[in-house]
Amino acid sequence: MILVPADKSQCKALQDSGLTHVLYPGSEEYKARTASYWSVSAQLTPGCIVEPISTKEVSLAIKTLNAAAKDCQFAVRSGGHTTWAGSNNIDNGLTIDLGRMNTTTYDAANSLAKIQPGNRWGGVYGALEPYGVTVAGGRASSVGVAGFLTGGGNSFFTAHRGFACDQVQNYEIVLGSGEIITANAKKNSDLFRVLKGGSGNFGIITRFDMETFTHGDLWGGTMAYTKDHTQEHIDAYTAWVDNVENYPDGSSIIFWSYLPTMGDVVILAAYEDVAGNVAPAGFDKFMAINATSSTMRLASHKSLTDELEQATGYRDIWFTMTFKNNPTIFAHVVDSHQKFVDEWKAENTDHDFITQCMFQAIPTIFAKHSVEQGGNVLGLEREKDNAIMLLFNIAVKGAETETRARAKLRAHGEELQRFAASQGGLVGWEYMNYADSYQNPLGSYGSENVAKIRAASKKYDPKGIFQTRCPGGFKISKVQDTVPLKREL
Repeated sequence: MILVPADKSQCKALQDSGLTHVLYPGSEEYKARTASYWSVSAQLTPGCIVEPISTKEVSLAIKTLNAAAKDCQFAVRSGGHTTWAGSNNIDNGLTIDLGRMNTTTYDAANSLAKIQPGNRWGGVYGALEPYGVTVAGGRASSVGVAGFLTGGGNSFFTAHRGFACDQVQNYEIVLGSGEIITANAKKNSDLFRVLKGGSGNFGIITRFDMETFTHGDLWGGTMAYTKDHTQEHIDAYTAWVDNVENYPDGSSIIFWSYLPTMGDVVILAAYEDVAGNVAPAGFDKFMAINATSSTMRLASHKSLTDELEQATGYRDIWFTMTFKNNPTIFAHVVDSHQKFVDEWKAENTDHDFITQCMFQAIPTIFAKHSVEQGGNVLGLEREKDNAIMLLFNIAVKGAETETRARAKLRAHGEELQRFAASQGGLVGWEYMNYADSYQNPLGSYGSENVAKIRAASKKYDPKGIFQTRCPGGFKISKVQDTVPLKREL
């Protein structure tokens, strides 16, 4: 099949079908929706944008495209937070934008939050706050619900409850045929399992029913340090990773960041105690480090996620890897980040860029909780050692600068993988929500999970609509490497 760009007749077919929110290039609404993508890299130019307001309208859009535009490619957008071009938008084709489907309904009888895919986490938490409950979702308010959950989702509560995807009890999804079905532990259970980490390989999810729990204020905030405290943080964090199982109330994210306002690298940290314990003993090693600023306080879940935002208006390039909890590897990564920043500053006169070299604990208790919740397809239960997940990213201005930055970051990332492997510490798992387009998160889940995803894709999308006509994101049809967890490069 030769796939073609959208033309006016295909967009008109959507409008004629009864879909009232069809946006065309040049209109103010079209410009606003395009500009609302978090990363400038994702701000592409589809032939039109259709904004369904209900599951029925999503179904109608798919059925209309099947009838009137069989060769036309389309993209699906929920929150629009994925960074790279083509992940959630498309040039020339059609973009199905779920932004108007953004309500959260609390089902008290079943302790569920029924969340539409156009929501962002700040809105979800705000809707649940009056009921004294919350869900284990994203840690930054502007992050979208759908991509976060279908990519796994690491939350403040993972040490207690497993990944965010493990909290989903039921999915409503529109298949490539336009059929609307549900998937849960009893109905379409094979699809239910692979939706927990399997991304957009099966259809368009139009509702997530998530488990809620009673919750009050957390203790948390951010602290900043000068980079001469690097070794103290490495020592404190590697000790933290091995203590997560003993202290599941805690969450700690540490990152080294170049900020243009500072003209240098600083250390930033986000700390939370989900039980609301103030300055508990689990944070003693961090609290002993001299900080330059602190926002630590008792605050709501929403307030703490409102704080953890990143600057907009940049082209964002990300790289992720996972390594064993090894201080030698940790220190090498931090050194590599400093070298990256120094080289980039030397090569570019424009120093308006931002980097993050972010570390998050991935202890084995996370996967144990996932298994207890029924399992997902992330494959982390294969890893027997506590690990650390890295997000290494740079935010720049300009398309040509982005091209150079991606090549440079990829080279640095591949060197980090080689070094970790040389130390016997490379974990071959990639977190989808941090991966760039050239990475292979689905393949990193292991051959058994790849086979499950592939089988479900063929069963629920037999015509391959979401492999060929909806090419964005990580597609199971493109996965070649299905070997077990890799230890070496």
